[in-house]
Amino acid sequence: MVTNPETPSTALFHMIAGGPKPVAPFSHAVEIDGLVFVTGQMPDTSQAPGLLPEGIEAQTRNVMANLDAVLAGIGLGFEHVVVARAFLREFQRDYATFNATYQSYFRQDRRPARTCIGTTGLAYDALVEIDLVAHRGAAPSRKA
Repeated sequence: MVTNPETPSTALFHMIAGGPKPVAPFSHAVEIDGLVFVTGQMPDTSQAPGLLPEGIEAQTRNVMANLDAVLAGIGLGFEHVVVARAFLREFQRDYATFNATYQSYFRQDRRPARTCIGTTGLAYDALVEIDLVAHRGAAPSRKA
């Protein structure tokens, strides 16, 4: 998106049809000036909102699938991600397994900047939540 410095940028608020069911009043993603802020995703599925699989590996895979669905819904993929923030409820116990699962979604030469935080609670009593910042210019667009 090219903007004219004399006109304000317009934010686009994305809700992805068939995407993950939000647990609170928010958009799946907000886009402005080529930056895409993807809301933190939970490890449930759109077919079974609120029901979570057991264990950090399965929950991380579900979160990444939900993030992928949101990105794909606006024509992007993990190759466009520039920043990730992960929140782990059982940080000490789950950190190594989380990392092993998470890293499989990114090419070794294109891993986004990341913060990983231990927290005392997440929606649905989940073990993991991840949000992302992507950029439309970070990689070639996904083919539709």
